[in-house]
Amino acid sequence: MGNKQIKQHLETAQKTGVLKISLQRLQEFPPQLKTYPNVLKTLDLSENRFESVPDELGRLTMLKHLNLSGNRLSELNEVVGELLKLEVLLLMNNFLTKLPKSLSNCTHLKTVNLCNNQLKEFPTMLCGLKQLDVLDLSRNQITEVPAEAGNLYVTELNLNQNQISALAEEIADCPKLKTLRLEENCLQAIALTPRILKDSKICNLAVDGNLFNSKQFTDLDGYDVYMERYTAVKKKMF
Repeated sequence: MGNKQIKQHLETAQKTGVLKISLQRLQEFPPQLKTYPNVLKTLDLSENRFESVPDELGRLTMLKHLNLSGNRLSELNEVVGELLKLEVLLLMNNFLTKLPKSLSNCTHLKTVNLCNNQLKEFPTMLCGLKQLDVLDLSRNQITEVPAEAGNLYVTELNLNQNQISALAEEIADCPKLKTLRLEENCLQAIALTPRILKDSKICNLAVDGNLFNSKQFTDLDGYDVYMERYTAVKKKMF
């Protein structure tokens, strides 16, 4: 995309609040964004070659939707925590190894997608965000789900294809968690404790591809209680 095209996009975005500059192989943020008026609500910079996020991003405090997926980001600038109106954050297909603690300031977040990165630790700064509904952490290198995860308000948590061998039973305390995806990890059957199976609100528990078979799963203390929730939800759907 040449400067002329970017200029046209920027001019249009002043009226619409939507700026999409994806699939352009850009390595640096368009310099025009550094002095751009604070009118953007949606910024899509996906499928480029950014390795970092500039401080100037923090100026765009009206942003509700930020898409930085498909870049080369290894870390995320703390300024993202200044985007207090942010509702959707898409960061899949990058090289992120950690996230800034400042994300805990983004209390309006509803959807966060971090699929296919290199995170080794569960992003606890997202715990306690009461608007957060869907969190996708699949295809990372996370090894454990800590007790803090019990403070998540999500209805769906996707942890498929990580390296999880430890699951804190505090996950049962999540007030809204209905779908928990743990496929293709390193869990033993005993990680699914009676408290998780009996006392949680989880009604869709995906655990194929771990270090136990289906019989070991169905023999667990609390499996029958979990299945009652599962069946009740299925009946409502049909």
